[in-house]
Amino acid sequence: MNLSTFLEHWRIVENPFRGEEARQDPVFRRLEAAGPPREGAPGFTTHSDFEKVLGDFARPSTSIVFGEKGSGKTAMRLQLAERVGAWNAANPGQRCLLVPYDELNPVLDRFNERIGSERKPNIPEALGKFRLADHMDAILALIVPRIVDTLLKEESPSVSGVPGGAGALDLGPEPRKLVRRVDAGQRQDLLLLQAVYDRPERAERRTRKLRRVLRLSPPGRVWVWALLAYAGWLAPAGLAYWAWENKKLDLNGGWAIYTVAGLTALWLLVMVKRSVWDRLSFLRLAHRVRRQVRVNGRSDVSLARSLRQIDPGATDAGLLPVTASEEHRYAMLERLRRILAHFHYTSVMVIVDRVDEPTLIAGDPERMRAVVWPMLNNKFLQQSGLGVKMLLPMELRHALFRESAAFFQEARLDKQNLVERLSWTGAMLYDLCNARLHACIAPNAEGAPSSILDLFAEDVSRQDLVDALDQMHQPRDAFKLLYQCLVEHCSNVTQDQAQWRIPRLVLENVRKQQVERVRQLSSGVRPA
Repeated sequence: MNLSTFLEHWRIVENPFRGEEARQDPVFRRLEAAGPPREGAPGFTTHSDFEKVLGDFARPSTSIVFGEKGSGKTAMRLQLAERVGAWNAANPGQRCLLVPYDELNPVLDRFNERIGSERKPNIPEALGKFRLADHMDAILALIVPRIVDTLLKEESPSVSGVPGGAGALDLGPEPRKLVRRVDAGQRQDLLLLQAVYDRPERAERRTRKLRRVLRLSPPGRVWVWALLAYAGWLAPAGLAYWAWENKKLDLNGGWAIYTVAGLTALWLLVMVKRSVWDRLSFLRLAHRVRRQVRVNGRSDVSLARSLRQIDPGATDAGLLPVTASEEHRYAMLERLRRILAHFHYTSVMVIVDRVDEPTLIAGDPERMRAVVWPMLNNKFLQQSGLGVKMLLPMELRHALFRESAAFFQEARLDKQNLVERLSWTGAMLYDLCNARLHACIAPNAEGAPSSILDLFAEDVSRQDLVDALDQMHQPRDAFKLLYQCLVEHCSNVTQDQAQWRIPRLVLENVRKQQVERVRQLSSGVRPA
């Protein structure tokens, strides 16, 4: 018997236990999209700690979760995204901005290019220089371009985990009219954020377009210097023409020639200041910004061209991140929060996930520790209106317990809704597998199973299944167990036998095999 025949007999349209990764699992997507379950069918089972991790959207809080591979961290991230979408739909005046901080490859690649040696790359040493300021810059670089894309009506690249598609940020029906009603100071703040944190592609062009959208004219002194540069030659030229016509331009001396020469020299000085001195000054300032904003791919020239278009007062006041100080970044985040409030975003949720997957980390616990530990800062994690949800591998939990008392005092993990282990009981896994089974049953199908217990022989009790699933500890391994039971049973019976229930012997044999596999996986003997 093949597996499709077995599933067809039970009116199951898709194998419920085939998926192993939540991002590519169609059953998981179907469960989330189904909404309230049908009568008599179990609803989708979230982890018992999910509500603690989720917290309150009106007053977002930080949560730190440690879990093994396959324990459901990515599924929890997707569920958080769905809850954010539902909250925003129900509360349009008090929305939460979701920031998926789970694709660290571009961030770390740009950082390593800036820090690492090209001749003798030392990745662990480079990652050891990763700072909290770099994380804050990366988060700002995830949010600011999306705001600019919406205001400029340009398409955003895809952002994983964002409900609604390709990373578009909903700023309301008429965002341009709304942003123009904001006071000039906050519009200047938005232009400053764009000048520093926009994507490298066409950033300086976008600065000009955004300035027009915001209706921000250059400051008065910029107009004065521009007028002197472009029209300053008229004064000496006009005086020279008048003196020539009145025969008062004596090349051997006289007040006219000296006045013309003086005015020409002044105009040349203005041109030198504007064309050389100012350009070098902005390049020097842009270089200082680029040295500190190490996770963005902007060049000195690109930054300089953007900075030339903002109010000089923003640079004179030292508002730019030209040092390693975190205070500049906190100020930038506060500016961003005030701007988002005008678009009815009263809170921000940053979801940190998949920190073991970037190429430069490659699952190495010490490299993960070097990147993640700077974020364990109580001031950063307890910001008003910002909730950071950190879904971390179990290896970092082991590293955490080796830290000093001084580290714990700075991180204040007692205030961060810490979940030390994302563990699942057999009963929780049984309910989860039941929900997946019902999601794959054809609507109004007669003879469909009411639970996974119906797929097993009569001598298999519910407690037997719960005990077997309890030994798997997490969803991915629970799905492997049930999937293997289906495969083993179908491969050992012929179709004309019409044996549609899985015998107890198959369950016991598969359980032993899977328990051994889980043991070898945890000890590092086998890859999966």
